[in-house]
Order: sequence, then C-alpha cells, then structure tokens
Amino acid sequence: MGWQMTGRFGISPQLLLGLSLGVLLSASCRQIWAVVASRLTRDDDSTYAQGRIQTKGDDEAVKSEIRVGVEGLIGNTPLMKVKSLSDATGCEILAKVEMMNPGGSAKDRIALAIVEQAEADGLLRPNSGDVVYEGTSGSTGISLAMICRAKGYRAHICLPDDTSTEKVDLLEKLGAEVEKVPPASIVDRRQYVNQARARATDRNNDDSVEGRGLFADQFENEANWKAHCDHTGPEIYKQTGGNVDVFVTGAGTGGTISGVSRYLKQKLPKLKVVLADPPGSGLYNKVKYGVMFDIMEREGTRRRHQVDTLVEGIGINRVTRNFDVGMPLVDDAIRVTDKESLAMAKFLVEHDGLFVGSSTAVNCVAAAKYALKIGPGHTIVTIICDSGTRHLSKFWKAVGPVGGELPAVPLEDILNLSSTASTSRANTPVNG
Repeated sequence: MGWQMTGRFGISPQLLLGLSLGVLLSASCRQIWAVVASRLTRDDDSTYAQGRIQTKGDDEAVKSEIRVGVEGLIGNTPLMKVKSLSDATGCEILAKVEMMNPGGSAKDRIALAIVEQAEADGLLRPNSGDVVYEGTSGSTGISLAMICRAKGYRAHICLPDDTSTEKVDLLEKLGAEVEKVPPASIVDRRQYVNQARARATDRNNDDSVEGRGLFADQFENEANWKAHCDHTGPEIYKQTGGNVDVFVTGAGTGGTISGVSRYLKQKLPKLKVVLADPPGSGLYNKVKYGVMFDIMEREGTRRRHQVDTLVEGIGINRVTRNFDVGMPLVDDAIRVTDKESLAMAKFLVEHDGLFVGSSTAVNCVAAAKYALKIGPGHTIVTIICDSGTRHLSKFWKAVGPVGGELPAVPLEDILNLSSTASTSRANTPVNG
C-alpha cells in the first residue's frame, strides 16, 4: 500500500497543497494583470482593450473630423514650398494653395462670407426663391453658384463675353443663370458689374416674381476683406510659425491683399506687402505714384476702354472699398507682362508639375522678382488662386507647347521678358 495521510476532514495533504497553490496563483495573476492594465492606461484616459488603444472620446474625435457640406471644406488650405522658385532665388517661396477649396479657388472664402452675412442681415432666406446676382470674370461666380446650390438659393452671373469657356461651362453645370455682356468700362451702365446690380434691383421692384434679389457686390462688400483677415491671414501666420518677410499677391476686388495684410501686419510690423499687377490695371501706378492714371484725371471717370490682358481675375482701374481698406499697408508694386506670366506658367509645369491659372502665374513672377531684389534668406508667401483647367481656352492656349524636346527656359530669361512687347490686345477691357 502506498503511503497516505488524511487530515481531520479526510483531505489528503497533496490535494490540499494543490488547492492552495491554485488559489495563490490565481490571485497573483489578477494582481499582475492589474499592474499591467494600470501601465496601459495613458495620460489622456485611453486604455488598452479589444486589441487596441481606446480613448473615451474616440467617437467624438472622429466625428469632429467630419466636415458638414461644401461649406465645411472651405479654408485651411495647405501652404506649399515652390521648389523651383525657391532654389533659383535663394528665398523660401511659399504658396497658399487656394485651388484646393471645394469650388477650386480663393473666391470660395468670400462667396461664403457674403452669403452668410446676408443671411445674418435677413437679406436672404433659404428655399424661398431668393436669387444672388453678381458681376464677375468667372471664379467668384463659380463659388457663388456652388454656395447658392448648397444653401437653397439661385445664382445669376453676369460676365464679360470673352471669359474663358471653361468658367462659363462650370457656371452652367452648377445651375447658375449666365448672362454674357460685351466688355465695357465701369462707368458704362452695361458693364457686367453694373448689369448684375441692375438685375437685382429689377427683381426687387417686380412684385410678380417670387423671391428677392441680392447683389453680392464683391468689389465693395466688406465681408470680402474680412473673410481673409479672419481666416486666410491667421492660417498663413500659423502655417509659417510667424516667419514671413514678404506677402505678394495681385488684386481684383482687393479683398485678399487687404484682409491678409491687415492681419499679418498687426503680428509682423516689418512685413512687406507687394502688389502683383497685370497690363491695363491702374493699381500699379496708384501704389507706386499715388495716382491711378494721369494726375489731371479723376479716378473712375475714364471712358476709353482699358488695355486687355490674357490674365483673368486680377487687375482693375479703380480703387474699390476692399482695396482701399488695405492700400496704406501695400509697400510696393510689380508690373507683370503677359509674356512673363505665360512663360512662368510653362516654367511651373516643367519644373514643379504645377498647373496654375493666369493670376497665379502673375503672382509667381512678382514673388520671384522681389526675391531677387531683396536677396536670399527671406520667406515670401504668395497665393495659388486657381488651377490652369479654368484657363485652357484662353490663357493656356497662348502658352504654347510644354515640355517635349525643347529645353526649359531658365527663370532669369522669364524675368527679363519685361523689356519685350506684351501680348496684350488693345481696346478691350481688363476682366477685373
């Protein structure tokens, strides 16, 4: 017989020892796991569970990244370093990529601001038949058409009849009513801005139609520059960490240059603001010499047509309210010819794969010229207004072949083209 021993309750010592060890081991495992679990709890109250780190606010954090409607996609555009221009000048040339707004341009910001301000003022009521009227060379109209569709309004856009077909097609596909008018001076009542204002007035005076008319008035509406002061400027400051020496951009309504300048110069008093201006525009003379035209002529009264340019979206022959609020902050101006802007557009494709519109090409010429003027080591910010896809039938048609076997034109040659004749056509106006 094997050796056996039982306790007072008839349980063998071996069994009792096994039970005791099991209890102790189980308690130890629980203690060990408690320690491990405490180590997996992070400072932000997240814990390890179900194979991943989980945070109490996970669902809320994910939802906060969801944008609401196209309005929620506007703004917070990236800032990119334009490598070719930076390498060639020794300055860091950065571009705010406004073509990444949902409507494809910087004008999304002001379209949203104008409509929301009108709603706050009780001038627009969603889904009531209200119509927004605007005179534009295209991009603001596209942005307004998009915002109007999203918010329950209709858009009526008046534009010059030589506007690129791509812009007209986009407007129509967004459901806007497009009215083309012959190019004319701003003092002509048939000029496209004046025509849009008249259409809105006519609607409001006609009791037989449903809904009211709102003239967006992008050139004079101060919601324009305020949108850039409240959003574009702060974004640039944050993205650069406040390291900006120069801000360069063109002006059509003047909202971008005024709004961004008003914000940045409060933060950076030594910042230089430089206007990039195309042929036919009077703003270059206004900044450089204090007069729009000859000193004997009053601004806004010239009745001859302006000099036309291949550039759309910037260049104007009057001081708008939006430009006026920032004009004292503009330190310098650079005139950019059509040949320079065409060559720059081609240069950016061949060196950076960057396909931009005409006003962006003007901005980049001016940014590069100013970089060479002040020397290396500075940070210059400009604006990529929109894509070249809106300029295929007009501006890009004049650019000519890109790439292929032809050697790329060096930047120095592009910037020397100012001494040659512009490709501007006389006797038709700038599309401001």
